[in-house]
Amino acid sequence: MQSPFIDVKPSSKSKRHKNDKPKVVVNRPPEKKPLPPGKKQIPVTIFTGYLGAGKTTIIANLIKSVPESYKIAWLKNEIGQTAVDTELANASNTTLTKEMLQGCICHVMLGALSGALDELVASDPDRIIIETSGSATPAPVVWEIRDDPRLFMDGVVTVIDAINFSGYLDKSFTLKMQARFTDLILINKHEGMDERTLDQNLDDLYEINLDTPKIYTNRGHVSPDVLFGLDSTLFMTEGAVADGERTADVGHQMMEVDLLECTLNHVFDLEDLRQNLSSFPKKNFYRIKGVVNTNAGPHVINVAFGDVALVKIKEKEIVARLVCMGEELEDHIEKVSEVFHVEVEHIIYTPRKSHS
Repeated sequence: MQSPFIDVKPSSKSKRHKNDKPKVVVNRPPEKKPLPPGKKQIPVTIFTGYLGAGKTTIIANLIKSVPESYKIAWLKNEIGQTAVDTELANASNTTLTKEMLQGCICHVMLGALSGALDELVASDPDRIIIETSGSATPAPVVWEIRDDPRLFMDGVVTVIDAINFSGYLDKSFTLKMQARFTDLILINKHEGMDERTLDQNLDDLYEINLDTPKIYTNRGHVSPDVLFGLDSTLFMTEGAVADGERTADVGHQMMEVDLLECTLNHVFDLEDLRQNLSSFPKKNFYRIKGVVNTNAGPHVINVAFGDVALVKIKEKEIVARLVCMGEELEDHIEKVSEVFHVEVEHIIYTPRKSHS
């Protein structure tokens, strides 16, 4: 019987790929260097996908759906300097959450990944989930996992925003690579779209990757039976890694988006904040993420291409902070200052770099 979490949505494209649902099995870890007696390899699942695709929401829902006895360690990567999602992760019953900031773990922070993995392994989890930044390429991260005798590479999962995929395909250096090099594609945010629009938006996806299984999420929910046990065969050799990195630029993470970052001292009216967040132009503000104090308690802000979500978190002291990602954000610093009650000089602006 099909899992209630899975929506394998029929469309005119459905006959163009081999399977709507991946084979789900319990896999033997690949052979590596011997481990100490009593130790077992820890499976690793990597999530990729562009800004705002819904990776964090899917992972948070996934963690809620596994048994309480199943321990998951969650490593999150952001290119900015502002840690936000840890608050949401802590509210989602994670066992251990670590954020790596100021660069992509695929290139700029790859050297720091080993130390982060040491911390995650030390927590003795049943599984490690790595959520890469929206501009990350998967090959170097997969190779790092394959080279660690304590771990085995279970699967790379790419999350696709069905509404915005086609519009941002040409804006992102890595979006095509994420869609091509993956074991499973999750088509997210498709609810409410008619079949014709959905097919048009995903035409490029099928051109990039026809054969990889594609699953439609159910409002950000996917069964762990689908996501775990993929037994990835990606990047098994150095040659495969070289192929995956053939057109990569090690500085690509700074070519994707502008950043605006600041800390906040204001206590917001929740409904006024919701309305103000809706007023930011989505063609410029791809993502707005933050942790704020409101008249209804502390909340996490999560705005993706105009879609506003405010999630209440446990009552506690927080460091209120904000990060905006997008293009031509310098033109909107005054608006950010006004809406979030912060002086312009206290807003850190990091422009994306030219490809030249």
